[in-house]
Amino acid sequence: MGKQMTEMLKGTLEGIVLALLTGKPAYGYEITTLLRDRGFADIAEGTVYALLVRIEQKGLVDVEKRPSEKGPPRKVYTLNTQGDEYLKEFWTTWSFLAERLEQLRDEGN
Repeated sequence: MGKQMTEMLKGTLEGIVLALLTGKPAYGYEITTLLRDRGFADIAEGTVYALLVRIEQKGLVDVEKRPSEKGPPRKVYTLNTQGDEYLKEFWTTWSFLAERLEQLRDEGN
């Protein structure tokens, strides 16, 4: 992954993960797999887990420990009302930025 991609993802990965949790609770490894399935193949698992701690501390997700057949209980993350509001704001901001960037590209800048 290039440095520019890494820098751009720093500001958007939180929104991307919250979007993945919309309507579908998931645990950390499952979220990493969903990201990789969507083309974010180079995102380190540690990056995802650090992000999950951060969004939990911000109160954007509810966390439930569920038993696992393969080891210790898994922390399952569910988007809550505050997270849903945050995600709506994220998409509004994203749309604004994407539109402005497209204008700049179309103008040849």
